[in-house]
Amino acid sequence: MTPLNIKQLSLSDLILNRKGTPVFRLVLGAFGIALRLFFRRIETVNAEVVPAGTGVIFVMNHPNGLIDPALVFVALPRKISFLAKSTLFRMPVISFLLRTVEALPLYRKIDAGEDVSKNQRTFEMCRELLQKGGSIALFPEGVSHNSPKMLPAKTGAARIALGAVSVTALDEPLDLRIVPVGLFYTSKTTFRSEALLHFGEPFQVEAVSVDDDGQPDRDTVKQLTARIEDALRNVTLNAETESDLHTARMAEDILASAEAEGTLGEKLEFLKKFVAEASEMDGDADDAALRQRIIDYDKKLDENGIEPEHLSLAQFSRGSVIRQAMVLSVPLIMMSPLAIAGTILHYPAYRLCGFVSNRMSSHGADDVASTVKVLAGMVFIPLTWLLTAAEVYYFLGWKSSLLSVPLAIVCGYVALHTSEEVEELRGWAKAIWLFLTRRETFLRMFVERRELQHELREFD
Repeated sequence: MTPLNIKQLSLSDLILNRKGTPVFRLVLGAFGIALRLFFRRIETVNAEVVPAGTGVIFVMNHPNGLIDPALVFVALPRKISFLAKSTLFRMPVISFLLRTVEALPLYRKIDAGEDVSKNQRTFEMCRELLQKGGSIALFPEGVSHNSPKMLPAKTGAARIALGAVSVTALDEPLDLRIVPVGLFYTSKTTFRSEALLHFGEPFQVEAVSVDDDGQPDRDTVKQLTARIEDALRNVTLNAETESDLHTARMAEDILASAEAEGTLGEKLEFLKKFVAEASEMDGDADDAALRQRIIDYDKKLDENGIEPEHLSLAQFSRGSVIRQAMVLSVPLIMMSPLAIAGTILHYPAYRLCGFVSNRMSSHGADDVASTVKVLAGMVFIPLTWLLTAAEVYYFLGWKSSLLSVPLAIVCGYVALHTSEEVEELRGWAKAIWLFLTRRETFLRMFVERRELQHELREFD
């Protein structure tokens, strides 16, 4: 298997990698900062395979609303136009953002009152863009969803690709590549979760004959659509049920718990392999027994409020565990004044983001929840700084007001970092208490974790 080229993206990677108008760069920077704050870690896998100097169509799975195109928008060093459902162009803030990044409207039958005949002009604009060596990104599934596996691909991507290479007045054939991009989130609606973009191998689109209306043959469209769907499945995680996916995630947690923090790319590869092999061995008694042991083990951990990684304490003495806990607590105590100030200052904005997200997420679906949280944060957090500066100006003058803005940002960052550390230490504190008061139970779970890890390495 070809080794994965995994890169963790820094803030500078997200906001300094693209040329464009001042407004475009401002939007790029705002989204880059917002996504970097929302996600604790963003990684790419094999991003170097994306070709330069040629037309490119990026095809992606669609689990997370507008966050999906936003990630690709900030993660690639080339300008991309997106196909977005036409109804978004009527929403005040979102329509401005879509026009700024030169998104193209897609008219769907499922949207009431939309004229699907307008798609013909959109497709023509796509062809013109690709023929100039530009790139577009679209979602063959058609809708954002919460399914644990990909939905069947629609034919739009294939029609656009075939139309671009076949309907052209250029003397030389158009060199057009399709690049599949798998999007993976550890928890797509949770603040400070993680995100991954896995780029698959590009493949060329060959020119075909078209009819008088410039439309390719239906069978040819179906063949290319099937190829796109297969390519996307190779870079995405597809489980038959939520239960299967949950078991796979538990297995990965157990396996990774005794090792140094791995990459998201490695995590995704294990999950894909576990799900695939579990599906192939469906009905196998040994596999069913292993899966049940994983489920039972996860229940034991939940009952005690700990995670698999916490069991590593079993390898240390009581004294060393207590000393290390004290060492880890000192920096948090020293930063607590700034953290408390940052928490109090930003708490109203944080709650407002959650409130707006809950109100705008309809019918219990969470595919837009993180989108709304990010957009709300881009409004309410800077507004918090401005209101703070205005209040300081009223009481203390303009010099103190100017100083309050960077101080508020620093306090906010310290509060964010400290909250993550406190949450992690809370889990370790429960583990330490169990380790000191019920050592035998703790050691039994540690031994069981080691046995499960030995069996799970077959999937690694």
